[in-house]
Amino acid sequence: MNYFNNQEEAAAVQRAAKVASEVFKPLRAKCDEDEVYSPEATTSMAEANLFGLWLPKEYGGLGLGVSALALVLEEMSKVCIGLALPVGTSALGGMPMFFWATPEQRAKWLPGLASGKKLWAFAISEARAGSDATAMQTTAKKEGDYYILNGSKHYISTGEAADFYTVAVSTNPERGARGISLIVVEKGTAGFTFGKKERKLGLRTNPTYDLIFKDCKVPVANLIGGEGKGLLAVQETFDYSRPGIAAQSLGLAQGAMGEAIKYLKIRQQFGQPIIAFQGINHELAELAAKIEAGRALVYKITSEMDADFILASSEAVKNNTTVHDELKKLKGPRWTKLSAMSKLFCSETAMEVADRCLTLCGGIAYTRDFPLEKYARDAKVLQIYEGTSHIQKNEIAASLIKEG
Repeated sequence: MNYFNNQEEAAAVQRAAKVASEVFKPLRAKCDEDEVYSPEATTSMAEANLFGLWLPKEYGGLGLGVSALALVLEEMSKVCIGLALPVGTSALGGMPMFFWATPEQRAKWLPGLASGKKLWAFAISEARAGSDATAMQTTAKKEGDYYILNGSKHYISTGEAADFYTVAVSTNPERGARGISLIVVEKGTAGFTFGKKERKLGLRTNPTYDLIFKDCKVPVANLIGGEGKGLLAVQETFDYSRPGIAAQSLGLAQGAMGEAIKYLKIRQQFGQPIIAFQGINHELAELAAKIEAGRALVYKITSEMDADFILASSEAVKNNTTVHDELKKLKGPRWTKLSAMSKLFCSETAMEVADRCLTLCGGIAYTRDFPLEKYARDAKVLQIYEGTSHIQKNEIAASLIKEG
């Protein structure tokens, strides 16, 4: 089915497909084997104008909203979710800033984000604060015109490759969750260094680092939305960003199934291609149905999101207000439950598809010479980052209880 809302989205997906086939595909195996990041891949996405799809035209974006972002993430993830991830992590790091930024902050930061010349990352997790983000221990103490940051962040995607980091900190530890704030920290700021680079099961083509803050001095002007607004900003961001993870999941699942079908057509057993067996056909049919069901869910959600998201973005520019305030004026629905549903269903589907396709293809799929083992390794992270599957179930259940 065609889930494009307009020709601009279709054109963006065509550009994404070209980047994935011509740039990602020759790089993915080597980058995965060596566990290295590819500046070439990121530059190719920037040149294809894929970073600013969801941002207003006034800042160099295309004003297409979150549907376009999801569509291109799905398309590129058919080849490699890790090489495509800087578009996703820049959106994740940039969204809380975009929702809560003042006009001055938007003018300062959004053009670089939209062009892809400045990569963003989101820093919430800590060694003792993963699913429970409120347990964070990184602090920011205000001293005059600066905040002094101390602490560390764990498992930060796009790691040292990013230029700006939206960092969750406690500005008032005594207030617990209500003392969490968001501060933008630029790479190169004194007192900000990188710690351990993780060696991972999958997603090896995207660098994952610890961030270390030791008496790191950040201007008060880099505070996003005011003190104590951090948790609300994080929740609002996940409402809009989780369908992007769902879209990555769909792309990976489709890519894995494509690789399996190609092999099953040529592999002979018992005098015929494996794909001729009815049992194999039924497995593929079940998997394809789940992928398509996931697409219907994701793009229904993002299309409805965009009705308010695009209008609120435009109104914020026109009225010199925050996007968050304009969204409140529109009194639209909260997307927590449906966003969680999309991530839960699609990430679980991706893991199932990758695993079952690997099994269908047999021994060769277990080797690194065949792409399916990479898809299977990469799929696991989709059930973990931006909230584990258990956290998504918690979000869904809490919404159902509240509604009931």
